[in-house]
Amino acid sequence: MLTRFLMTAATAGLLVACSQAQTDLKLPEESSGDNQISLPSMMNAKASIIGVEGTEIGTANLIEGPNGLLLRIALEPGALTPGWHGLHLHSKGDCSDVGVFKASAGHVGMIKGGHGLLNPKGPEAGDIPNIWVAADGSAGYEAFTSLTTGASLMDEDGSAIIIHENEDDHLTQPIGGAGARVACGALK
Repeated sequence: MLTRFLMTAATAGLLVACSQAQTDLKLPEESSGDNQISLPSMMNAKASIIGVEGTEIGTANLIEGPNGLLLRIALEPGALTPGWHGLHLHSKGDCSDVGVFKASAGHVGMIKGGHGLLNPKGPEAGDIPNIWVAADGSAGYEAFTSLTTGASLMDEDGSAIIIHENEDDHLTQPIGGAGARVACGALK
């Protein structure tokens, strides 16, 4: 019994010490010289994602950090069919042709024969891992890419997030067998 008490007390003490150590961690203060902190631009772009009927089915948020872009997508229940869906960044921020979404043009950084994250000739800057949609048609998704920049995506004609009806095999040309475009979000 005494051994169990001592082990419990030691564990509790260790947890308190660890939590205090984490609480005490601070970023170094900015100063001149070699120790100066360079914060990222933290460009932030948002998109309302619409489905083939033209209604909003979710949102996307894109944040630029020092080493790439963080993409977060939230889709409402009933938004899409369950399962894997291809996801790409397209070169024009235009979702006006509801239902087909071809106005968003091709992938960002399109390379003839280079589509796909597994392609030795690629990948293209717009290639992103597939999104999984739950049984109720909703999705919560986060991905990171260092293949493009916020400045490239937010040029004068913008860019779009496109979700396809099927999964992308990350190799087949031109779009990994992902099929029709079933959702679009113009980044702003």
